[in-house]
This record gives sequence, structure tokens and C-alpha cells, in this order.
Amino acid sequence: MGERRKTPSTLRIIMRWAVLVAVIIFDIAVAVYLFSDRSAEQQSPEMHLSEIAGDLLLIDYGSYKADLSVFQNQPMVINSWASWCSFCKEELPAFVEVQKEFGQVRFIAINRQESIETAKHYTDELGVTDGLIFLIDTPDSFYKAIGGFTMPETIFVDRAGTVVFHKRGHMTVDEIREQTQKIIDNE
Repeated sequence: MGERRKTPSTLRIIMRWAVLVAVIIFDIAVAVYLFSDRSAEQQSPEMHLSEIAGDLLLIDYGSYKADLSVFQNQPMVINSWASWCSFCKEELPAFVEVQKEFGQVRFIAINRQESIETAKHYTDELGVTDGLIFLIDTPDSFYKAIGGFTMPETIFVDRAGTVVFHKRGHMTVDEIREQTQKIIDNE
């Protein structure tokens, strides 16, 4: 019996599938590498708030310039958020809840690149506008300074200005409470 010979069009189809499978495998490998290494929570004892806050161009909801150094010598929880971030919708009210328990800690929510109108409308709808300190970061400097990779991102800063904990991704109320207690205990 003779061997069936493959036509050029059949070979092209096989080659296209082989290339497609190779590209998919490569994409999966890259995604696994990036997300497995960088999406987890991280301890950041070497980072200091002064390294992050240096050249930030922040404004508050009243369009006034804001500077994180105003909160120097105070423990802080600083969250990076945006209205398009689905986890932020759950997380911002959780920060307000924990803020009520830890009055000595400043909870600051820095919006990524959205207008004051967009951000304020969103926080008004959530009913959290009066519960946190909201700042706008149009150039996205804060997110870049902390090596932002996912959304949301939150840093916990002790009274000395040391970033004690950096969480990449969503946090529950209990996680926020636990990490907030740690920055107070770190004093």
C-alpha cells in the first residue's frame, strides 16, 4: 500500500496550528511567571514613604495640591484605586469600616488617572466620600513608585514612614484590620 502524500495546503494548515499552539503555550508560560511571582502580598521593610512620596503630584477633591508629607509621623494605609477596578468597589467600603476602628491611622485612597468628577461621583455612589482621604494622581506617579502591578494595591506605613506591608490585589475587612493592627503594634 502506498503512503498518502500530504498536499501543500494540508502542510500549511498543520504549520499554522503548530504556530498557534506554540504562541498559546508561550503566553500561558509568561502569564504564570508574572502572576505567580508578583501578584502575592509582599513584605517591604526596605521601602520608606519618603522614597515614594518625593515628587508626587496629588490633588484632593477640592482641586488643592496635596502632599503625603502632611501625614508624616502618622501611621497610614494608602490604597491605589480606580472606578474601573471591580475589587475596589468592595474594598473602599472595607477601608471605611476599619478606619472607624483605628482613628489614629490615616486611610488614604489615591485614584489612578481619573478626573476629580469621575472619582468623586464613584465614591459618592458608594457612600464612602466622607470616610477616607481621597486624592487624585493624574500622572499615576504613586502607582509607579510602589511598583504597581495589579489592582488594587495597598501599602501599610508605620509612624516612622517605613512601608511595613504591601498587598497586591484585593483585601478583605479582616486582612485590612490585621495589617492595620500590625502598623500600630510596630510603633
